[in-house]
Order: sequence, then structure tokens, then C-alpha cells
Amino acid sequence: MVKAYTQEHIYKHPWERVTSASWRKFADPENKRTLSHILEVDTLNRKLDPESGKLYTTRALTIHAPGPWFIRKIVGQDICHCVESTVVDARSRSMQLTTRNVSLQRFIEVEEKIRYEPHPDNPTGWTVCKQETSIRIKPLSTLASMAEKVEQRCAEKFMQNSVKGREVMERICKYLEAESGGIAL
Repeated sequence: MVKAYTQEHIYKHPWERVTSASWRKFADPENKRTLSHILEVDTLNRKLDPESGKLYTTRALTIHAPGPWFIRKIVGQDICHCVESTVVDARSRSMQLTTRNVSLQRFIEVEEKIRYEPHPDNPTGWTVCKQETSIRIKPLSTLASMAEKVEQRCAEKFMQNSVKGREVMERICKYLEAESGGIAL
């Protein structure tokens, strides 16, 4: 069974500001309380393709493992390691992030895709964020009957964390707006 959901959010900020906020989301010390599930973020690779102008970045994220406490006890880990791959195309003004877990894969597979693009009705002032998340608990013989409930619980936690992430992004966007005197970046 796979639990999947999509969310869309409109930032009333230009694409350049929102994507700048995305890069700062985990680094800003003020956000540590709000994003307390994020333990560590390390940049593994960053490459600018001179022909296409696209920026490719790979980061490692260490997070508190999702799901109920009893599942973390069963699997013997309360942290999860993930890899985030980002492609920024400044020419077409799109930023796509794909995050997958690399640990706990015997028990759970999570994939999150986030895309930032200018809003079609106000391309210079607003940004559309589309998020798709899929969660799959791999059935364990002793937990097969609970897999769907665990997926639901994980999905609820991911959605709660998405709200926190949007709050952080809005806060950073407002800070960047104030820093630039209201001028689009």
C-alpha cells in the first residue's frame, strides 16, 4: 500500500525570493525550533552546467525518523538519512527538489517532490509551490495489518511538517523582502 498526497501553496513573493528562502530554510538558526525534526543538512555536491545554466545540488539530510514511537523501537532507529537532489533552472525560473530516504528502506520508502515556479496569473510577484509525497511501509509479517495505519500516521506527520516548512519559508521571504527594501531579488 502506498499513501500519497499532493499539496499546492501560493507564496505572494517573487520566484527569486522564494527560491532564496528555500536554500536558507534549514540554515537559519531562528527556524531550528520550528523545524526540530531536521537534525543536520550537509551539501554533498554542487555543480553549475555552463551550457544549460542549470544548478545541480545534492544534500544529505538527517531527520528524526517519521512514524509512531513504537515503530522506531521495532526498527531500532530514531533517525533517518535522506538525500535531496535539487535542480534550479534560472532561465525557465523553476526549482525542483526531490528527497528520498536512504536509510530504513527495509521498512519505509518516502519520496517528496517540491517544485517552485512563477504563478501564471502573477509571474513576477507570486510563486506556486507544488508538493507531492508518497509513503510506502514495507509489510513486515508482524506488522502487515498495521502498515496502512502507519502510512496514514506518517502522512499526517509529513503534512504537519509541510505547514511548518511553509511558515519558515514565509518568514524568510518577509525577511528577504525587508532586507532588499521591497525590491524583487
